[in-house]
Amino acid sequence: MKSESPRVAVLISGRGSNLKALVDGVNSGCLDMQIVRVVSNRNDATGIQHAKAASIPFSLIVQQDYPDREAHDAAIKKILTRDRVHLVVLAGYMRILGENFCTAFAGRMINLHPSLLPLYRGLDTYDRALQAGDRETGASIHFVTAGLDDGPVISQVRIPIDPGDDAKSLSQRLGPLENRLVVATMTLFCRFALKCVPGAVVYNEHILEKPLLMRHDGTFI
Repeated sequence: MKSESPRVAVLISGRGSNLKALVDGVNSGCLDMQIVRVVSNRNDATGIQHAKAASIPFSLIVQQDYPDREAHDAAIKKILTRDRVHLVVLAGYMRILGENFCTAFAGRMINLHPSLLPLYRGLDTYDRALQAGDRETGASIHFVTAGLDDGPVISQVRIPIDPGDDAKSLSQRLGPLENRLVVATMTLFCRFALKCVPGAVVYNEHILEKPLLMRHDGTFI
């Protein structure tokens, strides 16, 4: 691994399928980066096993162990600063981080969200798309700001909503594409092709007018 490879921390809350996709990407040579820390806010997150299997240091930082959100966020910040983390990836991390934390990692933290942002920020995105009668849904990766799912959108993948679909079927069909979207987007970070400026994404020195759209094979249009 090259010394200049980005040092990445991945924050999870559940199965860690996107973490596993990133680990596989590193092991295959697709991603020239170092996953130096995994953080979970739940001690029953099964994704921790992926960190253990890959010998990645992991930390359990649970809100109940701290008097308030600021103390909780400060504990994460302390670890990531010590690990000299360049980029933070929120991969199914089901907890809102405070403004101070977001400011500390501004332009260096991204989040995967299961909707075509700016549609359906927050929870229950599949049900909301179905109730609205949408013809498609998808996933987005965006830079994190203090606003809920409100930062500049980097990339997206889309799937049609078919007759008879429900939230479960949409989640099952979108899940593997989310894994590919995370890896494809991180490939661009490893090439130092992406950065954030106020309110916008810069890709290869040009401001994106709309998010990069990923084909289902993992390549961008």
